[in-house]
Amino acid sequence: MIEKTLEKELNIKSWQVKKVIKLIDEGNTIPFIARYRKDITGGLDDEVLRKFDTRLKYLRNLEHKKEQIIEKINNLGKLTKELKEKILSAETLVELDDLYLPYKSKKRTKATIAREKGLEGLANTILKQDLTEPVENIAKKYINPELDVNTAQEAIDGSKDIISELISENADFRKKIRENTLYHGFIETKVKKDSENPEYEIYYNYSEKLSKIPPHRLLAINRAEKEGVLKVKIYIDAEEILEYLKRHILKSSSDIPEKIEYNKYTTPIIVDSISDSYKRLIAPSIEREIRKELKEKAEEKSIDVFAKNLHQLLMTSPLIGKTILGWDPAFRTGCKLAIIDETGKVLKTDLIYPTEPQNKIKESTETIRNLIKEYDINVIAIGNGTASRESEEIVAEIIKGTNVEYIIVNEAGASVYSASELASEEFPDYSEGERSAISIARRLQDPLAELVKIDPKSIGVGQYQHDMNQKNLNESLTGVVEKVVNEVGVDLNTASYSLLSYISGINKTTAKNIIEYRETNGAFKNRKELIKVNKLGKKTFEQCAGFVKIDNPEMPLDNTTIHPESYKQTIKLLNKLGYNVEDIGKNKINFDNLDYEKLAEELDIGVMTLKDIVKELKKPGRDPREDMPKPILRKNVLTIEDLEEGMILQGTVRNIVDFGAFVDIGVHQDGLVHISQLVENKFVKHPLDIVSVGDIVDVRVIETDLERNRINLSMIL
Repeated sequence: MIEKTLEKELNIKSWQVKKVIKLIDEGNTIPFIARYRKDITGGLDDEVLRKFDTRLKYLRNLEHKKEQIIEKINNLGKLTKELKEKILSAETLVELDDLYLPYKSKKRTKATIAREKGLEGLANTILKQDLTEPVENIAKKYINPELDVNTAQEAIDGSKDIISELISENADFRKKIRENTLYHGFIETKVKKDSENPEYEIYYNYSEKLSKIPPHRLLAINRAEKEGVLKVKIYIDAEEILEYLKRHILKSSSDIPEKIEYNKYTTPIIVDSISDSYKRLIAPSIEREIRKELKEKAEEKSIDVFAKNLHQLLMTSPLIGKTILGWDPAFRTGCKLAIIDETGKVLKTDLIYPTEPQNKIKESTETIRNLIKEYDINVIAIGNGTASRESEEIVAEIIKGTNVEYIIVNEAGASVYSASELASEEFPDYSEGERSAISIARRLQDPLAELVKIDPKSIGVGQYQHDMNQKNLNESLTGVVEKVVNEVGVDLNTASYSLLSYISGINKTTAKNIIEYRETNGAFKNRKELIKVNKLGKKTFEQCAGFVKIDNPEMPLDNTTIHPESYKQTIKLLNKLGYNVEDIGKNKINFDNLDYEKLAEELDIGVMTLKDIVKELKKPGRDPREDMPKPILRKNVLTIEDLEEGMILQGTVRNIVDFGAFVDIGVHQDGLVHISQLVENKFVKHPLDIVSVGDIVDVRVIETDLERNRINLSMIL
């Protein structure tokens, strides 16, 4: 069943499902399978494989729960063939929980109390619906003062409680009511008295169909409810549901519609029980379940958007070959400066006080001009935190008449990093402020290498991330970082502990061991030397070797993404074409008009693997981030007050949410391009279909709100 489900959900072939399960069970990582086992999987990419892995875990957990539930019900002596079949065919944990509900040990309920009073027999008699005398006559037999049943009516009331619970535990009823509520129900919100918050004003008296509400709106409502601003409930017309229950519970003496006649003695009692069951037991339970399900789906979509944003941010093009001055702005404590060379090495740190309260602008200007001259600084990277605008104005004035440019860098998470143990180990001789300035400079120089040191949740490209399931969020974002780090690859001799720990097959312990080996034995000369690292065995080597590169290696293939397992075939290919490994990277190898099918057979290698080898030999060690948009460097300051309606500007997409994209146009306040303003005359399902984080876009100013510090932009020029 698991294989069939995966085949259907992911729209892949049966043989692919079998092969991927085998590869995962053998301990292969997703990045390794995606890149080096294409011929086995049929070329399934990283995204599909991660979905596969997540669903495989869920479905295996589902199967395990089915076995447990069958065993528990069987031990109670209540397992029927029909029930077992229903359990085995359940497709979700919710369905499984519904089926197990009647057999689950519960807290004392009205029904359990009634059973303790010996009233189950009366309930069963009523449910047969074939009485020929008033129920009161039968109920008298259940009067028992010792069990606190003093009258016939008390006996009937207790039996009603049992019937109500039986109805509420029927899996088919619950499924139908859940589906009906999801499709026809509304979420309604009202503001609580004396709890107004302008942020949630649109939800003060709000209603929307459950099946239509977008994720960001639902998460906003949940947050407002959590903060005590809103009362939230689910509304559904109960009459339709009550009629459905009556149709399926009440028995008629005739099957002919015109002659339907219900038992006059038991029907009123059962109808009361149906109403009580729905209003007291089913509706509140289904509401909780639906709200949980909607929250999980909204979180899933928001996490997906967060993950895509993070992927694009991590893939931001590095700024190569520049000497950068990192500027961590502040008021009272002064602006911390750090200069790094083109390799990221720290050349100098300093502290200036050009902002309030000291306003030492003249001294600070002189310091900066001297640093620019002494270290031949190309770019100044200013953090976007407190005092950023004031710092920008000072920098723009200082660099007038020079070739130096500046850029505002998102410093989200930099302060957390600078105070971390990792930062202390990396820069033991620098203060937190200096570390923060170093981090800002390095974020511009090599965003990936710097951002991997920070908790992905702190990077600032998500929405409502603190309200989400943190385990799911962490797993998704960690997966994104892992994907990007392995896609880009790392230099084995310069990669930090943080970068190495995301490489396929390498955990935190192995990453530390690699750095210790490097410090003790000097630079790695070849990939094979990895085997000498403590606790790095053959399996780990297989998983990581293709993702780590060595600059100027003994074996030229060690600076490519070609896996060592394919070196033999790669050398044969080069020799066949009249070349050798020393020719790699010299732009003289001709790969035109290759017959891949024939070559693959001769070399005993898969066609997809062969194509990847040829692609890598054409551009060895190529960084995929080179194709991404370059950061926008500026010379002049622009403020929100300078903006005019109709003005056309160029900006960088900083964040994407369900309702639009936020674009940095260089005024310290990102402008919003609403989803309706992304393209002209075209329905856009999600902004991610049009733009990605990091994209350079042209935008038109629609409106500015100086009081609320808001900018509305359009990409329809």
